[in-house]
Parts: sequence; C-alpha cells; structure tokens
Amino acid sequence: MTRQPDAPRHVVATPGDADTVLRRLIRDGWVPRDGFALPDPAWDVTGNRLVLHGRITDAESLQLAVLAAARGAGIVAICDADSPLGRALIDDLARLGPVRQGPAPEPADTGNSVADLVPEQRALLDRLASGDTIAAAAAAEFLSLRTANRRIAEARALFGVRTTREAVLAYLRQRGPQP
Repeated sequence: MTRQPDAPRHVVATPGDADTVLRRLIRDGWVPRDGFALPDPAWDVTGNRLVLHGRITDAESLQLAVLAAARGAGIVAICDADSPLGRALIDDLARLGPVRQGPAPEPADTGNSVADLVPEQRALLDRLASGDTIAAAAAAEFLSLRTANRRIAEARALFGVRTTREAVLAYLRQRGPQP
C-alpha cells in the first residue's frame, strides 16, 4: 500500500498570496473550490485532490476548514496568523500535518523527515526512544492507544520503514543529539 502525500495546508495573509498558492496547486493537479464546506457525503475525500480556499472570519469557518482538512481536502486559508483565530487555525491544522504559512513554495525534499512530523509523533517517538511502550507513551501524551498507533504508523510510512523500532532509530538519526 502506498501512502498518499499529505494534502496541502496553507495559511496566508492576503487574497493575493492565496492566488499565488492556488495557481501552484492547480499546476500540480489540485482542483480548487471556494469555501470550506464539503457536500460530498463520503468521509475521505483525499483521492479527489480537492483544495478548498477562502477567508477565515469566525469560529464556524475555522471549524469547517479543520474538518475539511481532516477529511483529506487541501486548505488555503486567508487569515492573520497572529490573531487568536489564526493561531487556533494553525494549531488545529498542525495536528493533522505540516502547515505552510505565507506564499512560499513547498520546500524541496531534503531527506529530513523529522521536519514533517507533527508534534504528537515527535513526542511519541521521543518516549519510545527513552524506553516507554506505545501504551505508556500514549497515556503520557493523553492520546488513545489507537491514535498513538496511527501516528506511529504514519511516522513509519514517512521514514519508509516497516517496524516501529526502525522508525525510532531513523528519527534519532535525523533528529541528532539533544542538549
């Protein structure tokens, strides 16, 4: 089974920045759609390569954007990243995967998968590296065992390894020594 690449998640400040990001995504085969509501009854819309875009103005539009991202849609949100609404949006989207801020192009793959890990994955891998079991690491991070196993499986796919042990070793190699 091949892993689908993460849907793009962008938070930009202006409509012009959003247009720049959308043009690049359209060139890469994404289908743009205005607004964050998904009428498709199927939960997983990852295969549709749909990117939703619009302005985040209130808690309702924030919730719609995060739900769409969780269902596999790409997001280009126009929002002040320093506002409380913007910080909440970035925090929620970051739980799903990497979030790009501004119109900067996607970075080239540098072979450093650690940068693509979400904070929960890093915390779990740190705990596993220190000798915790998955169940103990999940409990310490206030995650269900199922969520922890899913996050670790995503990390294994990201590192291109088959076992959790190999993922922890790859993580430690790429992370480098900690102070």
